[in-house]
Amino acid sequence: MAEILEAIMLICFGLSWPMNAYKNFKARTAAGTSWQFLGLISLGYVAGIGAKFCAGSISWVLAVYFINLACLGVNWAVYFRNRRLDKAAEKKPVRA
Repeated sequence: MAEILEAIMLICFGLSWPMNAYKNFKARTAAGTSWQFLGLISLGYVAGIGAKFCAGSISWVLAVYFINLACLGVNWAVYFRNRRLDKAAEKKPVRA
């Protein structure tokens, strides 16, 4: 039962990452995106994965951790893409 509840928690968090990546991709700006937040969440997933290995409780739930981490990786890619777009926009002259 504990694995099912943990998986539900991970799935709930995990569903937010593709939606967040899509929203940020469409926005085309890194404004409002916190790299510190993404970093803390990434660290949390890595710690959760590490805990599974340390405890020897390797099960199907571990796959959900990796899927979430992959989705978070997409968010990182969108963040760096949007930062690049923001820097390019800063260099363009403003038309009156």
